[in-house]
Amino acid sequence: MRTRLFGSIALACAAAIAPAIAATATGTFAVTATVVKACSISATALAFGNYDPTTAAPDDATSTISVNCTNGTQYNVGLNAGTGPSATVTSRKMTDGFVALNYAIYRDSARATNWGNTVGTDTVSATATATPASLTVYGRIPAGQNVNAGNFADTITATITY
Repeated sequence: MRTRLFGSIALACAAAIAPAIAATATGTFAVTATVVKACSISATALAFGNYDPTTAAPDDATSTISVNCTNGTQYNVGLNAGTGPSATVTSRKMTDGFVALNYAIYRDSARATNWGNTVGTDTVSATATATPASLTVYGRIPAGQNVNAGNFADTITATITY
């Protein structure tokens, strides 16, 4: 009996420490993603500060438009006429009540090339890189405008087409 008991115990121990033989199988699955063209745009204020209508010099100021698009995306940034009554992209108007103060927005530091909103004509075009782009807006209030003292304002909408 003792031999049989020791034999059973020895057999159980051997089974417990013997390596298990395992089978394996493999499979594959696809991993996919679609990268879409996307852009975002934001801008800082174009703040002229104090305008003195009695001086012979224009009042200049700048603003920065930030553009962030999917790498390789071609885009155009346009600026509308603003909210001033009868304003156009070539003759923008800040207002204080019913009084208008004319100003212009340009694409270049010489303030010679108007910035409008017709793609292919007066917008800024570029191709996105891996880093966001900064575009400078050049503003000018022409000298010698005979307007009342006040706080003049306008709102420009920047649109990115891609």
